[in-house]
Amino acid sequence: MDRRSFLTALGLAPFAASPLLAASGAAGVKGKAEHCIFIWLGGGMGQVDTFDPKALGDNKSTVKKRGSLYPSIETSISGVRLSEHLPRTAKLMEHVTAVRSVNHKVIDEHAFATNLVHTGRMISGNAIYPSIGSIVANRRGAADPSVPAYMLIGYPNVSRGPGFLGIKDGYIYLVDTETGPNGFTTPSDVDPAQKVRRQELLGALGGTAPDGSALAEYAQAQQEAFRLAGPSFMRHFDLKKEAADTRLSYGGEFGQRCLLARRLIQGGVRFVEVSHNLNFINGAGWDVHNDGIDNQHILIRELDNALAGLIEDLKRTGMLDKTLVVIATEFGRPPEFDAKGGRGHQGSAFSMILAGGGLKHCGAYGETDDLSKTVVKDPVSVPDFHATILAALQVDTSKDLMAGGRPVPITDGGKPIAKLF
Repeated sequence: MDRRSFLTALGLAPFAASPLLAASGAAGVKGKAEHCIFIWLGGGMGQVDTFDPKALGDNKSTVKKRGSLYPSIETSISGVRLSEHLPRTAKLMEHVTAVRSVNHKVIDEHAFATNLVHTGRMISGNAIYPSIGSIVANRRGAADPSVPAYMLIGYPNVSRGPGFLGIKDGYIYLVDTETGPNGFTTPSDVDPAQKVRRQELLGALGGTAPDGSALAEYAQAQQEAFRLAGPSFMRHFDLKKEAADTRLSYGGEFGQRCLLARRLIQGGVRFVEVSHNLNFINGAGWDVHNDGIDNQHILIRELDNALAGLIEDLKRTGMLDKTLVVIATEFGRPPEFDAKGGRGHQGSAFSMILAGGGLKHCGAYGETDDLSKTVVKDPVSVPDFHATILAALQVDTSKDLMAGGRPVPITDGGKPIAKLF
């Protein structure tokens, strides 16, 4: 009987593809970051138009010419160029590494690719794997017990969740930077005595539920909400406490989300994901098919302001070396243009970004061909990228996660990018 058949017979088929019964490798490199701000560009950021520019193409002529849509500019790192729409970031590239050689084989399906980049694994059987944010929450916890370990500024999704780790390693989310999360402020018509009675009732209900049951997890979530409710947690959401020039440096609504993320990690939150696909400025977000590409430059400029504002602010406050900033996306875009001048999907070569976090930044890591279509040097898998994030955050990648009583490697064979440590 082969290994997969044996694991299937034991009911472990979802984990059969991983080296389940062995440790996931030596501990290897270890960074010094304490927090992570994970910026999500849902839809697929086109690397050839942002962090891996190539020769200019033409998407408007009768016979379209493949290539970058915008001219490139020099950066603070010799030989590393970016799109002209990233001028502020270009001046800060000594603090940044554009990992240009990320690749996977999920091309045409946003949901599957989004799940892969968040969890580091393909969907398999009945297993629900934890997201990178939940893994960090599980291993590091919150830096301050008065705040949650993991927060999401954007809409909830199973790809961002704790999977088999359970609700204790899940996120608290919000979509409005002005008010903070719903439900963490006691209504004015509920007096303290009523609040205590409600907590006692919930405690009694939770106490009767068997461990691991849905009711027990609900009770646990309620207790966590009661613990966090009140001014000590909610004060982190008051952006009016920031100086006007600081707020201005981050730009518009997306930038204000990044500023809020800085406030949250300063308050002790370990991992914050910030979504940049809530405001479809160009009608399509980063998914620039057809004429959705016409205003892509507005999205890129908004990203530039937010990222540069965040790096400058973290540096000014002495938090840059302790805060790993990640820009992730589900796949890239090909150099060819479609019938109306937009771009399709490409998983064979695309860019994701690392900044700060105490890493040895080099402006760019990995190389693609002259069209940014194929990786030609230093390929980085999604598990490798996850392993790099975890190692930077001082997580021992040799120690397995536990799914019930079963060990599961923390990454799917990923190895950190050693050059960055």
